Amino acid sequence: MKVILGFLLLLVLLLTGPAFVIASGSASLGVDWSRADRSPVGLAPDPATTAEAVVQVYAARALSWRGAFGVHPWFAVKPAGARAYTVYEVIGWRVYRGLPAVSVSNRDPDGRWFGSQPSVLAELRGADAEAAIPKIAEAASRYPYAGEYRLWPGPNSNTFAAWVGRAVPELRLDLPATALGKDFLAAPFVARAPSGTGWQLNLFGAAGLLVAAEEGVELNLLGLTVGVDPLDLAIKFPGIGRIAPFGRGLRAAAPPPAETAEEGAAPQG
Repeated sequence: MKVILGFLLLLVLLLTGPAFVIASGSASLGVDWSRADRSPVGLAPDPATTAEAVVQVYAARALSWRGAFGVHPWFAVKPAGARAYTVYEVIGWRVYRGLPAVSVSNRDPDGRWFGSQPSVLAELRGADAEAAIPKIAEAASRYPYAGEYRLWPGPNSNTFAAWVGRAVPELRLDLPATALGKDFLAAPFVARAPSGTGWQLNLFGAAGLLVAAEEGVELNLLGLTVGVDPLDLAIKFPGIGRIAPFGRGLRAAAPPPAETAEEGAAPQG
């Protein structure tokens, strides 16, 4: 009985963050996805006036109740001299229609996710971006779960982001605690952290531990993440994400995190 009560108490604590997100109005409940705002927010350099190569990684709150728990990430790349961005992401509805989960498109790189404001998780410019772009494309083509999609515990859009992050460690991609599915690992259940600065152990996204210089220490339980980031003097909490009560810590903190579907399709990511 004590074990059951303890588990129930832990579950309540883990769900406190998502409940707060709903209560605060941060999750886009009741939004009609077909009419939601998809306009760009001005975070991506204009390709018409930016000749250098650009790589940006974005995340935005998921649509409807899913936004209380997690975000949807995507990679936007522009080679030097290109007049448009290419966006790589995983979209759930594609699998349900018999298509590969990985979407490659030329949509607005910094478009809102059905009303949710995106933020930049990582960025490379110039020669560094030019070197990373083919690595991102190759990692996307090798994504091992291209025929699978599960909202929880994965593989999903955040599993894809973690996969690409490991393949391109120069991004030092610190996925937020709200990137539900980022910790999904199949056998042998051990991999580098998405930032490439440490390691993680996880059992199908249900339970695991991550220790890395960039992410800090994270405990994953039932897909939800709690953790501490000593360099940023921050804590990580399910639903809410990063909380830094002492400011930016010992280094500049990454921008706070903020799912993409093609036009005319219900969003899942």
